[in-house]
Amino acid sequence: MVSDRRFPSLSAIRAFEAAARLGSFARAAQELDTTAASVSYHVRRLEQQIGVGLFVRHPNHVILTRSGDIVAREAINAFAALRASFVQAQQANDMHLSLTTLPSLGTSWLTPKLGRFRTLHPDIALELDLSAVAEDLSGGRYDAAIRNGHGHWPGLRTAELLPSLFMPMCAPSLRAGVSDLGRDPRQPLPVPLLGRPDWWSLWYRALGFDGAIPPDRFGTQLSAEYLDIAAAIAGQGVALGSPILFRNELDAGRLVPAHDLVVGDGRAFWFTYPAARHDSRKIASFRQWLCAEAARDVDAARGFIRRAVIIEPQTAPAT
Repeated sequence: MVSDRRFPSLSAIRAFEAAARLGSFARAAQELDTTAASVSYHVRRLEQQIGVGLFVRHPNHVILTRSGDIVAREAINAFAALRASFVQAQQANDMHLSLTTLPSLGTSWLTPKLGRFRTLHPDIALELDLSAVAEDLSGGRYDAAIRNGHGHWPGLRTAELLPSLFMPMCAPSLRAGVSDLGRDPRQPLPVPLLGRPDWWSLWYRALGFDGAIPPDRFGTQLSAEYLDIAAAIAGQGVALGSPILFRNELDAGRLVPAHDLVVGDGRAFWFTYPAARHDSRKIASFRQWLCAEAARDVDAARGFIRRAVIIEPQTAPAT
């Protein structure tokens, strides 16, 4: 009896299965991308381990013994089932797309559009993760991502979607009270500024102010742009946000521009995925749909894009 401790190696079993199914060590070697001598060696080791002859060897072919025929039936069935499971796993994987993206873009721009993708591709199940961290795409957890930057990530293919722009926006009831927003940022306003201080510094630099903005000018610090926009809609201050991502709020009148200046920092939103997955059907389908959605929104936002002032972020001096 073969104990669990002496169970033959998978390489030996695989060599035997191929030789038994194909009736030849040479043909088995071709399938396994090895040599006939290697197949013969593994089969011989298997016979030694179990103490049973499995083949009668002839110069140009091999014939299964009675014992070999018993083992071959089970081995061939087992490997056939295993191959079928691999095919099923590949098919299931090609029907499931796992995407990671930034919280504000995913919440405010992408999610409302996903129903249209589902209508076009009902066979592809989409899993969406929202993360401010650029998740690793090489580990297999995520198929693709939408990232913000300049589009240069080693090992990844990219497709540009939307320019990264921002402008001050507020509730309509606050518009008249913040008419001095574009003046000296050191002068107080009746409502606080909402959003990232570095973005506000960039926006004021585009107006010619290089000095620091007093900390007391800022309201509650929130973790994401879409939360700043929600606070602005509630009348809690002036938020600096994207007129592209939040165009629905502008079109619906929930927000109005608090100033006409639109600023960009040279970055954009990109759809990105591993270069090795370029031929994946599910990625290609999503990329085609996503780029078409982005192109429509870019066209609708031409007025903002044309007048945008691009200001490169300041870098800290070398130490």
